[in-house]
Amino acid sequence: MDENGKMVPKEIKGWNWGAFIYNIFWGIGNKTYLPLLCLIPIFNIFWIFVVGFKGNTWAWQKGNYKDIETFKAVQATWNRAGLVQFIVSIVILVLYSFFIMTFISSLTSRY
Repeated sequence: MDENGKMVPKEIKGWNWGAFIYNIFWGIGNKTYLPLLCLIPIFNIFWIFVVGFKGNTWAWQKGNYKDIETFKAVQATWNRAGLVQFIVSIVILVLYSFFIMTFISSLTSRY
């Protein structure tokens, strides 16, 4: 049970990629403002994981959802977008690292 006396169903608990990746925007969109703490430098490295883990609970507590299915449908959009952004970011990071290592290797192999 939350502070408003609203039960948090077990079915909605779990990781939320949208809350993890788009933490500030996700928080504003879901009327939960604890993700704004991600604006604090260094603290945000830890806090994004808290937001990803607790996001569904916070969104359920602050939202006016008719049922669990409606909640899951709304959060599924955030989850898909967050997961795709996460994968794209990892791929770009790997390609960037490969490019930099190749470039440095080509510079050092000439001498």
